[in-house]
Amino acid sequence: MAKAVHMMVRVMDEARSVKFYETCFGLKIADRKDWPEFTLIYMKNTENDFELEITVNKGREQSYDLGNGYGHMAFVVDDLSAERTRIEAAGYLPKDIKSMSHDGQPFGTFFFIEDPDGYKIEVLQKGGRFK
Repeated sequence: MAKAVHMMVRVMDEARSVKFYETCFGLKIADRKDWPEFTLIYMKNTENDFELEITVNKGREQSYDLGNGYGHMAFVVDDLSAERTRIEAAGYLPKDIKSMSHDGQPFGTFFFIEDPDGYKIEVLQKGGRFK
């Protein structure tokens, strides 16, 4: 069965956003990963394991148009390939499976699919930080 693990928002100012989510919702930084082009900050509270993923794209000077700002919801599954096959057999169009690394270590294996309205959903292989 699928398990929701995080949702993502893109922000202009990391410190301002972290403070807002800490103050308003009691979220604390659970993990932070930095790449040359962007930073991912994972925040959660003690209520559950669901996380908010804050993405800071470095060098961005203009605010995001929320009508087309990229974001997604994510689910973790036990067998990514089998889930992709099952979803495709149901008549939907999952994207190809991709993998990401950080500092030379595996970070995540995933595919995306869009819902009928075009919202992107990430489906991740269970493992590592994605449990």
